[in-house]
Amino acid sequence: MRTEKVKIDSEYIKLQDLLKFSGEVGTGGTAKNVIQNGEVKVNGEICTMRGKKLRPGDSAEYNGVIITVE
Repeated sequence: MRTEKVKIDSEYIKLQDLLKFSGEVGTGGTAKNVIQNGEVKVNGEICTMRGKKLRPGDSAEYNGVIITVE
C-alpha cells in the first residue's frame, strides 16, 4: 500500500476533489462513480458522500493508496 500526502491551503477539501487533485482518478465523473460505489474509505470507513469535507489530519483510501490531508 502506498501513502501520498496532499497539502491544502484552505480549511477543507471535498473528497471528490482530493481524488482528482492527487491524480488517483482522472475526472470528476470517475470520482463520483468510485465514491458512490463504496470503493473509497475516509478515516477507515466507507464513505459514499462525494462532497465529504476532509480537513488536515483526515485520510482517504482508494485503490491501495492512502491519501493524507495536511
